[in-house]
Amino acid sequence: MRNAVKLTTAVLAAGALTLGLTACGSDKDDASDTSGPLIVAASPVPHAEILTYVKDNLAKDAGLDLQVKEFTDYVLPNTATEDGSVGANYFQNQPYLDDFNKKNGTHIVPVVTVHLEPLGLYSSKIKKADELKSGATVAVPNDTVNEARALKLLDANGIITLKDGAGNDATPKDIAKNPKNLKFKELEAAQTPRSLDDVDAAVINGNYAIESDLKPSEDALVLESADDNPYGNFLAVKEGNEDDPRVKKLAKLLTSTEVKKFIEDKYAGSVIASF
Repeated sequence: MRNAVKLTTAVLAAGALTLGLTACGSDKDDASDTSGPLIVAASPVPHAEILTYVKDNLAKDAGLDLQVKEFTDYVLPNTATEDGSVGANYFQNQPYLDDFNKKNGTHIVPVVTVHLEPLGLYSSKIKKADELKSGATVAVPNDTVNEARALKLLDANGIITLKDGAGNDATPKDIAKNPKNLKFKELEAAQTPRSLDDVDAAVINGNYAIESDLKPSEDALVLESADDNPYGNFLAVKEGNEDDPRVKKLAKLLTSTEVKKFIEDKYAGSVIASF
């Protein structure tokens, strides 16, 4: 039975305005007390599901009191970790965190990489990527790192060609060749699955694809390769909390053989263990 507390963007919008505001009220003391429960902010799928598996099956024997709080966006987990409302988070990759810390003055650091969610191109209108028509509209995430990641996916599959040197901040302005004159619709990452009826195709993050009952390993027209992929998702904490004994216990559990088997059995290639 899942005991995760769901916190929506609407409820917590005020918390994103100022890093000094707590997103979870009285949880701040619990998060900063290493003798209390470890509260972890996570995206619902697959992060909170993996954490809930750990909570229900492994944490007690390891002497870890684990609490899971679900967030539906990519901002509040970091601000809540920064202000101490939660003790850790699990939802992001290194390029995204680097960009977030730089733009927001936060001090979040990775602890251990757990899994990869391959980014994919999806469509409800075509069956193959080469069926995209001239002038087709493709939705892409609008945050800096995931938009660049989406464009790199299209580039890697010969759909567009990016300019030499296009990096983790690439935008459609960095496209050198666009043979099908594709148009790009920039949306919040969580909205991309919902856009499938309105666009010709959409590049969707793995967690949002799974939440929308898409199977990346089966439904994606093109899918990121796991080889040398820099977008593995990790457990993260505010700098200085890496040696928290609760965090060390969770890091060990998240990279256990039991969790690897859980990921393989539950997600069947749509989420890939990184350890």
